[in-house]
Amino acid sequence: MIEAREIRKSFGQLEVLKGIDFSSDKSEVVAIMGASGAGKSTLLQILGTLSTPDSGSLMIDGIDVLKLKGKELSAFRGKKIGFVFQFHHLLPEFTALENVMIPALIAGTGDRQARSRALELLTDLGLKERIDHKPSQLSGGEQQRVAIARALINNPSVVFADEPTGNLDSVTKEEIQQLFLDLRDKYNQSVIIVTHDPELAKACDRSLFMRDGQFVQE
Repeated sequence: MIEAREIRKSFGQLEVLKGIDFSSDKSEVVAIMGASGAGKSTLLQILGTLSTPDSGSLMIDGIDVLKLKGKELSAFRGKKIGFVFQFHHLLPEFTALENVMIPALIAGTGDRQARSRALELLTDLGLKERIDHKPSQLSGGEQQRVAIARALINNPSVVFADEPTGNLDSVTKEEIQQLFLDLRDKYNQSVIIVTHDPELAKACDRSLFMRDGQFVQE
């Protein structure tokens, strides 16, 4: 699903990624761990096509994404990649259902089809009774479930999650942790998770540890 080779990235004189190699299979849930400043989020942004490396190669679902530019890259990202962040970035003026529908509508899906798919996902995630609630009316865990549904609406090849349990209590953390594993089982979803949470990493199919811009043995 993902094949990255010799990924390098610097900000000024600071080399943040030092020739990273990374690969993941379809339906695999992979955790990337490491201290703050290790380069985890920078790597996630590059793998998710939000940032461009200084050098290296990146194939996602058979596509050489570093050759894509402008609208072509935006269209690829919108259809092939889903994002889940620590802070949910839900639009406060829209309901849960509407928040989930938005990426599908942007991708050109019709309103009826987008609404049906959003309802299906929110029902699967245990939020059928909350679809008309706005983010301020939802708990932190419920907001994160809405964000996960939004990430899945376009049936992406891979979902990238940056500290998805970092802002949640211990019980809700366990629920979201299990949810990512359920996504793999039900939707054959590939998920790459940056996390400081050792329990979440332990539950993943595989975990990698970064230090000073490289993968190392923990």
